[in-house]
Amino acid sequence: MAKLVLSMFMSLDGYVEGPNGFAPPPWSGDMERMWAGENLTGVGRLLYGRVNFLFNRDFWSSDEAAAAPHATIMNSLPKTVVSATLTGDPGWNGEIVSGDLTGAVARLKRETQGDIQSFGGAGLADSLIRADLVDVYRLLLVPVLQGGGKRLFTDGRPAADLALTDARRLDTGAMLLTYAKA
Repeated sequence: MAKLVLSMFMSLDGYVEGPNGFAPPPWSGDMERMWAGENLTGVGRLLYGRVNFLFNRDFWSSDEAAAAPHATIMNSLPKTVVSATLTGDPGWNGEIVSGDLTGAVARLKRETQGDIQSFGGAGLADSLIRADLVDVYRLLLVPVLQGGGKRLFTDGRPAADLALTDARRLDTGAMLLTYAKA
């Protein structure tokens, strides 16, 4: 059975989006290798929220991204986009699910060869956490204090015991932390 891996950037004060929206951390060789490369190792499907799916679809389908090291993988993997508003064929090797998130993720876990990688957005990440669907948290803790925005871990989610399975420092000063359900 596939595991659901939630991979998110998070500021030191716990935000995945700042007051002015998402701000990616600086890119570097370590980011390329330890974040982008390793996040795609062993992955059989990508899981997105609507906004993040549309952003990534447009980027990875562009001429600009064609030469990127992971373009072939990103464009070929099957994708599931969770959306209550998107209809029809979303393109980019994607399918839409709406309604029962728990049932949809359970089906994906049964049917997927390899892990299911979710890069969020904040709304989908919150829904996955609240429904206790995440098996592995892969968090890139960036050395920034946002001071506000959208938190990854909000009040009202279920308690969970996690085990640290990996911790690495990147050349940008960020920490890559991996936790699995204990």
